[in-house]
Amino acid sequence: MFSNTIDKIRLLFRKDKEPYLCFYRMTGFYPRNINIYKQALLHKSSSIKNEKGRLLNNERLEFLGDAILDAVVADIVYKRFEGKREGFLTNTRSKIVQRETLNHIAGQIGLDKLVKFTTRQSSHNSYMGGNAFEALIGALYLDRGYRACKKFMEERIINQYLDIDKISRKEVNFKSKLIEWSQKNKFQIEFNLVNQSLDDELNPIFNTQILVENVPAGTGKGYSKKESQQEAAHETLRKIKSDPQFIDAIFTSKAEREKETDPVYTEDSPSVTESIENETIDIREEIITERYDDTERIIAEAEEAAFREEANQSKTSANS
Repeated sequence: MFSNTIDKIRLLFRKDKEPYLCFYRMTGFYPRNINIYKQALLHKSSSIKNEKGRLLNNERLEFLGDAILDAVVADIVYKRFEGKREGFLTNTRSKIVQRETLNHIAGQIGLDKLVKFTTRQSSHNSYMGGNAFEALIGALYLDRGYRACKKFMEERIINQYLDIDKISRKEVNFKSKLIEWSQKNKFQIEFNLVNQSLDDELNPIFNTQILVENVPAGTGKGYSKKESQQEAAHETLRKIKSDPQFIDAIFTSKAEREKETDPVYTEDSPSVTESIENETIDIREEIITERYDDTERIIAEAEEAAFREEANQSKTSANS
């Protein structure tokens, strides 16, 4: 089914063999459409124009790869952990597909060194490798299909670089990361228990709604308040990363709140008032324009802190 024999024979007659061999060594498949694999390596800072004048980079492939990767990992985790509840499966999948893990994988397979980007972008975007990995999944899906993506993840990634059983036991505190993000950026957040119900086996189910600057954000449910809060926080972090309307709404709400608490200036100083309003607008627009890179940096710092804390706890436990 996944024989590369015909593609290998075709490769003998190609002059530009190296790109094909490079992706073969990485994925286990000879590319059929090499162009989409090359596009997967183009960060938006190094976009090129196609024959129709449209900018090409790896963002669309990253979007596709993100969805395919979620499905593939969910498939693998579902079959690997038979009988486990939805919350466990969701958390395990999240830990595998989170940016820090993907960035690590990109480094392991050498993908991060192939990404084309500007020097300016490299100084503050530490997740280009992980993003390119998602784009690679998107390219592989378009070129070879879902089954090839699953085979690649199982044989080339999980079996070689990830201890999936260890990952499933590792707790990532999304609530802590969200709180760190809110404190660093001075946003007000609320965790509200919306309701409590029972499932078919009369187990309690908790539903949590998070508000950021009084704007509805993520929701989550679980068999404990903590589990529902973790799911809601995870969803909120995803919205912060990828939902521009949500970003705009929370900045607008924050600006209104701060305006109410600011000192009242007289008509003798209109320039001060105008400068404050203009500064608020400029900041919001700047964040919206570069929300992707900036949010990833913020989440990266929070993740690093969370994992560092976990590592210290592990060392303490080992020493005791």
